[in-house]
Amino acid sequence: MLNFTVGPVMSSESVRTIGAEQVPYFRTAEFSNVMFENENLIRKFSKASEDSRVIFLTGSGTAAMEASVMNCLNKKDKAIVVNGGSFGHRFVQLLELHDIPHTEIVLEHGKALKKEMLNQYEGKGYTAFVVNLHETSTGVHYDIDMISDFCKKNKMFLLVDSISSFLADEFDMEKLGVDVMLTGSQKALACPPGVSIIVLSPKAIARIENNDSKCMYFDLKDALKNGERGQTPFTPAVGILRQINIRLKEIENEGGIEIENHKIADLATDFRKKIEGLPFEIVSESMSNAVTPLHPLTANAYDIFLTLKNEYGIWVCPNGGDMKDTIFRVGHIGALTKEDNTTLVNAFKNLQKRGLL
Repeated sequence: MLNFTVGPVMSSESVRTIGAEQVPYFRTAEFSNVMFENENLIRKFSKASEDSRVIFLTGSGTAAMEASVMNCLNKKDKAIVVNGGSFGHRFVQLLELHDIPHTEIVLEHGKALKKEMLNQYEGKGYTAFVVNLHETSTGVHYDIDMISDFCKKNKMFLLVDSISSFLADEFDMEKLGVDVMLTGSQKALACPPGVSIIVLSPKAIARIENNDSKCMYFDLKDALKNGERGQTPFTPAVGILRQINIRLKEIENEGGIEIENHKIADLATDFRKKIEGLPFEIVSESMSNAVTPLHPLTANAYDIFLTLKNEYGIWVCPNGGDMKDTIFRVGHIGALTKEDNTTLVNAFKNLQKRGLL
């Protein structure tokens, strides 16, 4: 199998090796040390302040999204949420579910967030901004510098889902004034799914401590308290956390976050050059390095996904809903190479010869 989806992705041999081992008992000093290492490296790679904290939740990225909304926001807030696709809509659902007053900025698929869209909300008493930095369903990467400037000017709490763009795109949490950053184990961290990660600024920690969240499993106060001793309140995905540890050290040993950013950007650029001349339209106005969203001009997007999977052993990332037949995505995260890009492009060319593209 050759996997170009955006999660789960291809894992390195070292990550797979840990996954094959017996899972150890975790209420030990040894496991606490692993968790402290994980926290320090995530804080370093997200460029968070030294007094920021990191929480590891056993759950998918949506768990981190919900936990952040529940613990950091309340009915006294007035939030702006960007809805540019499936994951922006998910934030809207969470804000509705937890009775957080909010206003949606609704974008057409593939469209970027513009400054003039934000200007109308200047000085209107909004307290929080909620955004999926990379709307993975459409491949749009929003202008985080523009969002940061807007939030700083209006003294707004900034909650950023960076699940699919973390490690793939430049991101400086402290400089940007981001209060909450989310990511997950199965994206550019290239580990199995099952762990989501929340990085909290001191401002976010203070909000959590002063907020009355009615929940047990997603109580971030409890998670922060247990994190002081390198532990989690409940049984975590121990094996995946050990794999994350190996992967973070792998990134560090290979030169750190800048090298990882460059590697993924290089893969994305290589792929986008190699598909020139093929009957595809890139649908995003502003792309992340993590993924290329493609609209096939001469074929059905879902049919291409099925044929590649069933006949070539290659997985690209399909879409659901109203994008199922029109857009598929090619990921550039995980243990991929430029040679793998060539293999996929050759498969596209073969489909073209067969009249299937």
